[in-house]
Amino acid sequence: MTQRIFPVSAYILVCGIVLASGCISSPGITEDPLPMIPGDLALFVREAAEYANLSGKDAAIREFNRDTGSFTHGDLYIYAYDYNGTLLAHPYLDESVGTNRLNWTDLRGLPVIRIGAHVAAHGGGYVAYLYPLPREGSVNESSRDSYVVKIGYVYPAGDDRWIGSGIYLEDLEEGSSGAVRNAVPEMTSLVERGAAYGRDRGDVAAFTEISNRSGLFVDQDAHYLYAYDYHGTLLAHPHLPNLIGTSLIERQDPFGMKNIRALADTARSGGGYIVFVWPNPERENRQELKIGYVLPVDGEWWLGSGVYLSEITGVDTSFPVPSG
Repeated sequence: MTQRIFPVSAYILVCGIVLASGCISSPGITEDPLPMIPGDLALFVREAAEYANLSGKDAAIREFNRDTGSFTHGDLYIYAYDYNGTLLAHPYLDESVGTNRLNWTDLRGLPVIRIGAHVAAHGGGYVAYLYPLPREGSVNESSRDSYVVKIGYVYPAGDDRWIGSGIYLEDLEEGSSGAVRNAVPEMTSLVERGAAYGRDRGDVAAFTEISNRSGLFVDQDAHYLYAYDYHGTLLAHPHLPNLIGTSLIERQDPFGMKNIRALADTARSGGGYIVFVWPNPERENRQELKIGYVLPVDGEWWLGSGVYLSEITGVDTSFPVPSG
């Protein structure tokens, strides 16, 4: 595990003044880090944007690119893009700086850069994706086994560029206000119990129970299971009874990701985490990023569940549908 820093809020308290006022020295690396909350991340990114505004775009890009810079602290760092998808700064991806990454996707096919640019262009906000842990001072995006869930924050930094940063899910402060880290492990436990139930009780019993809105697999926080076969046919769902028996394999989100296909592929490969865009019924069905977890039950079908990003951050993370 790489080293991480104290929360940004603690840095500001010690420093006494914000980055915009000239305090841009490193807060110091600690091998035993304090957990962070999403609000710390948002503050870090917004202060980096203010630094760029005061110091000038070119100076800020140089600083963000430095692996020993004032905004690079282990696996907490700033990256920068223009709205065409060109990477302008990243302290661990020297070889990619200057290249266009608009169509770059994470391990499961989420178009991370397109989504980040869209959220930043609408005022900024939280995002989620899978990304490798830095190892030995670099990031290897080809290392498929190192991808884990990351919570990000993106923000405009002038008219033509945007910046972002992120913290790994495991680094969120457990039980803090606005950082309900427990929601994800509780959701994964629900999936594991459902898969075991399906193997023990058989398909018919499992599909009946999964589709029961007051059954074993709808928890107190309204998380639920859904089941599909590997052709994308919906087999069980507590809230979409009219779609059971329908193939959704070609369903495409507003950014072009075929999320049911991606979910099925993840299950087929043995299961795991995936981040995708899905309408949130609690937010008037607006689009929102969702952290999902899927497992195969057998060679015929799989199941999964998910947690909306707003449950993790404590704020509304839905966004308008992209135009065009």
